[in-house]
Amino acid sequence: MHAVVLGDSAVRLWGLTAAERIQRQLRSQGIELCAGGIETLPPDSTLLMLRGDCLYDDRVIRGLVKARTVLLEVDDDGEVFPAAAHVAIKDAQRVGERLRDGRVPLAESDVATVGVAQVAQGFEMGLRKLDRPTVLRIGAERQAVLEQLLFSGAYKGVTDLVTKWLWPAPAQQVTRWCVRGGITPNQVTAMSLVLVMVALALFARGDYGWGLLAGWIMTFLDTVDGKLARVTVTSTPLGNIFDHGIDLIHPPLWYLAWGMGLALSDASIWGFALPVIYSVIFATYIGGRLCEGAFQLWVARFSIFTWRPFDSYFRLVVARRNPSMIMLTAGLCVGRPDLGLLAVAAWHALSMGILVVRLLQGAGARLCGKAVESWFTQIGQTVNERALAVRVFTHAAAGMRKI
Repeated sequence: MHAVVLGDSAVRLWGLTAAERIQRQLRSQGIELCAGGIETLPPDSTLLMLRGDCLYDDRVIRGLVKARTVLLEVDDDGEVFPAAAHVAIKDAQRVGERLRDGRVPLAESDVATVGVAQVAQGFEMGLRKLDRPTVLRIGAERQAVLEQLLFSGAYKGVTDLVTKWLWPAPAQQVTRWCVRGGITPNQVTAMSLVLVMVALALFARGDYGWGLLAGWIMTFLDTVDGKLARVTVTSTPLGNIFDHGIDLIHPPLWYLAWGMGLALSDASIWGFALPVIYSVIFATYIGGRLCEGAFQLWVARFSIFTWRPFDSYFRLVVARRNPSMIMLTAGLCVGRPDLGLLAVAAWHALSMGILVVRLLQGAGARLCGKAVESWFTQIGQTVNERALAVRVFTHAAAGMRKI
């Protein structure tokens, strides 16, 4: 299918005009822009038409792609206007006139008028979050609010406590600096990789203070690169592999290097030989990751951490890099880096145990014919909209802030 962008806005959001953003969104979904006139397209094809003065949620564009012969009308703070359409070529000219000037009637037509809720759903599995899909007009008076909306929308709803509550404010400022300086997400990821190696070398030498500094900066940049990619619509398959590959591999190597630093002065922690501690960490780290993958492969298509509110709370502190870094930092602060590593090993073992139990419970429910559904999809039904979990992990309780 092909698409056209009608008009543009001079207001730039995270360095992009509205038309530039829409074009990148379309390319990321494999949709070709119509280079020539509509008359050059096959008569039996369809055309996706988007106004160039609007900010579109990716979910809305994906929903419109699946829809046929529809005109999307949007209520933006009480003003209803036509924002996009997906129609047959024969209807494109008159629907385009309607999009350019909302007062132009469609007359008698088989083009159905729909709202955002009819083409897009709130639960976004990839980012493990629930919020309301939006289409908003872009204006200079709301530039700051729209940029904040884009940045907030780039965040996962369910993640660890550091990423969720500590990094957002500074990450937003650094992301802005990157946009102004023309720094790409892959360049930020490459810097993260350098810091991974620096922290690894420092831990192995027993220079834990400097190693932790390098490590914490790396974890911060790991937040920045993803947000930068999303707000500038520059995510690529290679970039995702680069970023997630680093995230997956380096944590247990850091713990190994931490133990190597300890071995310079002692070969055991409270009677536990370092190889035993290494084995526990590596086995349970891999085991926990396998449990997460097995849940999505055999039990449900969503993350195990979005199955029940308990699982989302558990994701805040599960044995991943950032919670483990807190333990290592706390151990160093009390002068016992050895106990920090022991705590990491114990927490990995306990976390994997909980994940195994949850996986077995999910598999058991599936075998008994029970529906295994994410609690996000049950808000307002079996999950109270005012529940604490809804307030912590979604925007559904308060609704979308007025723009």
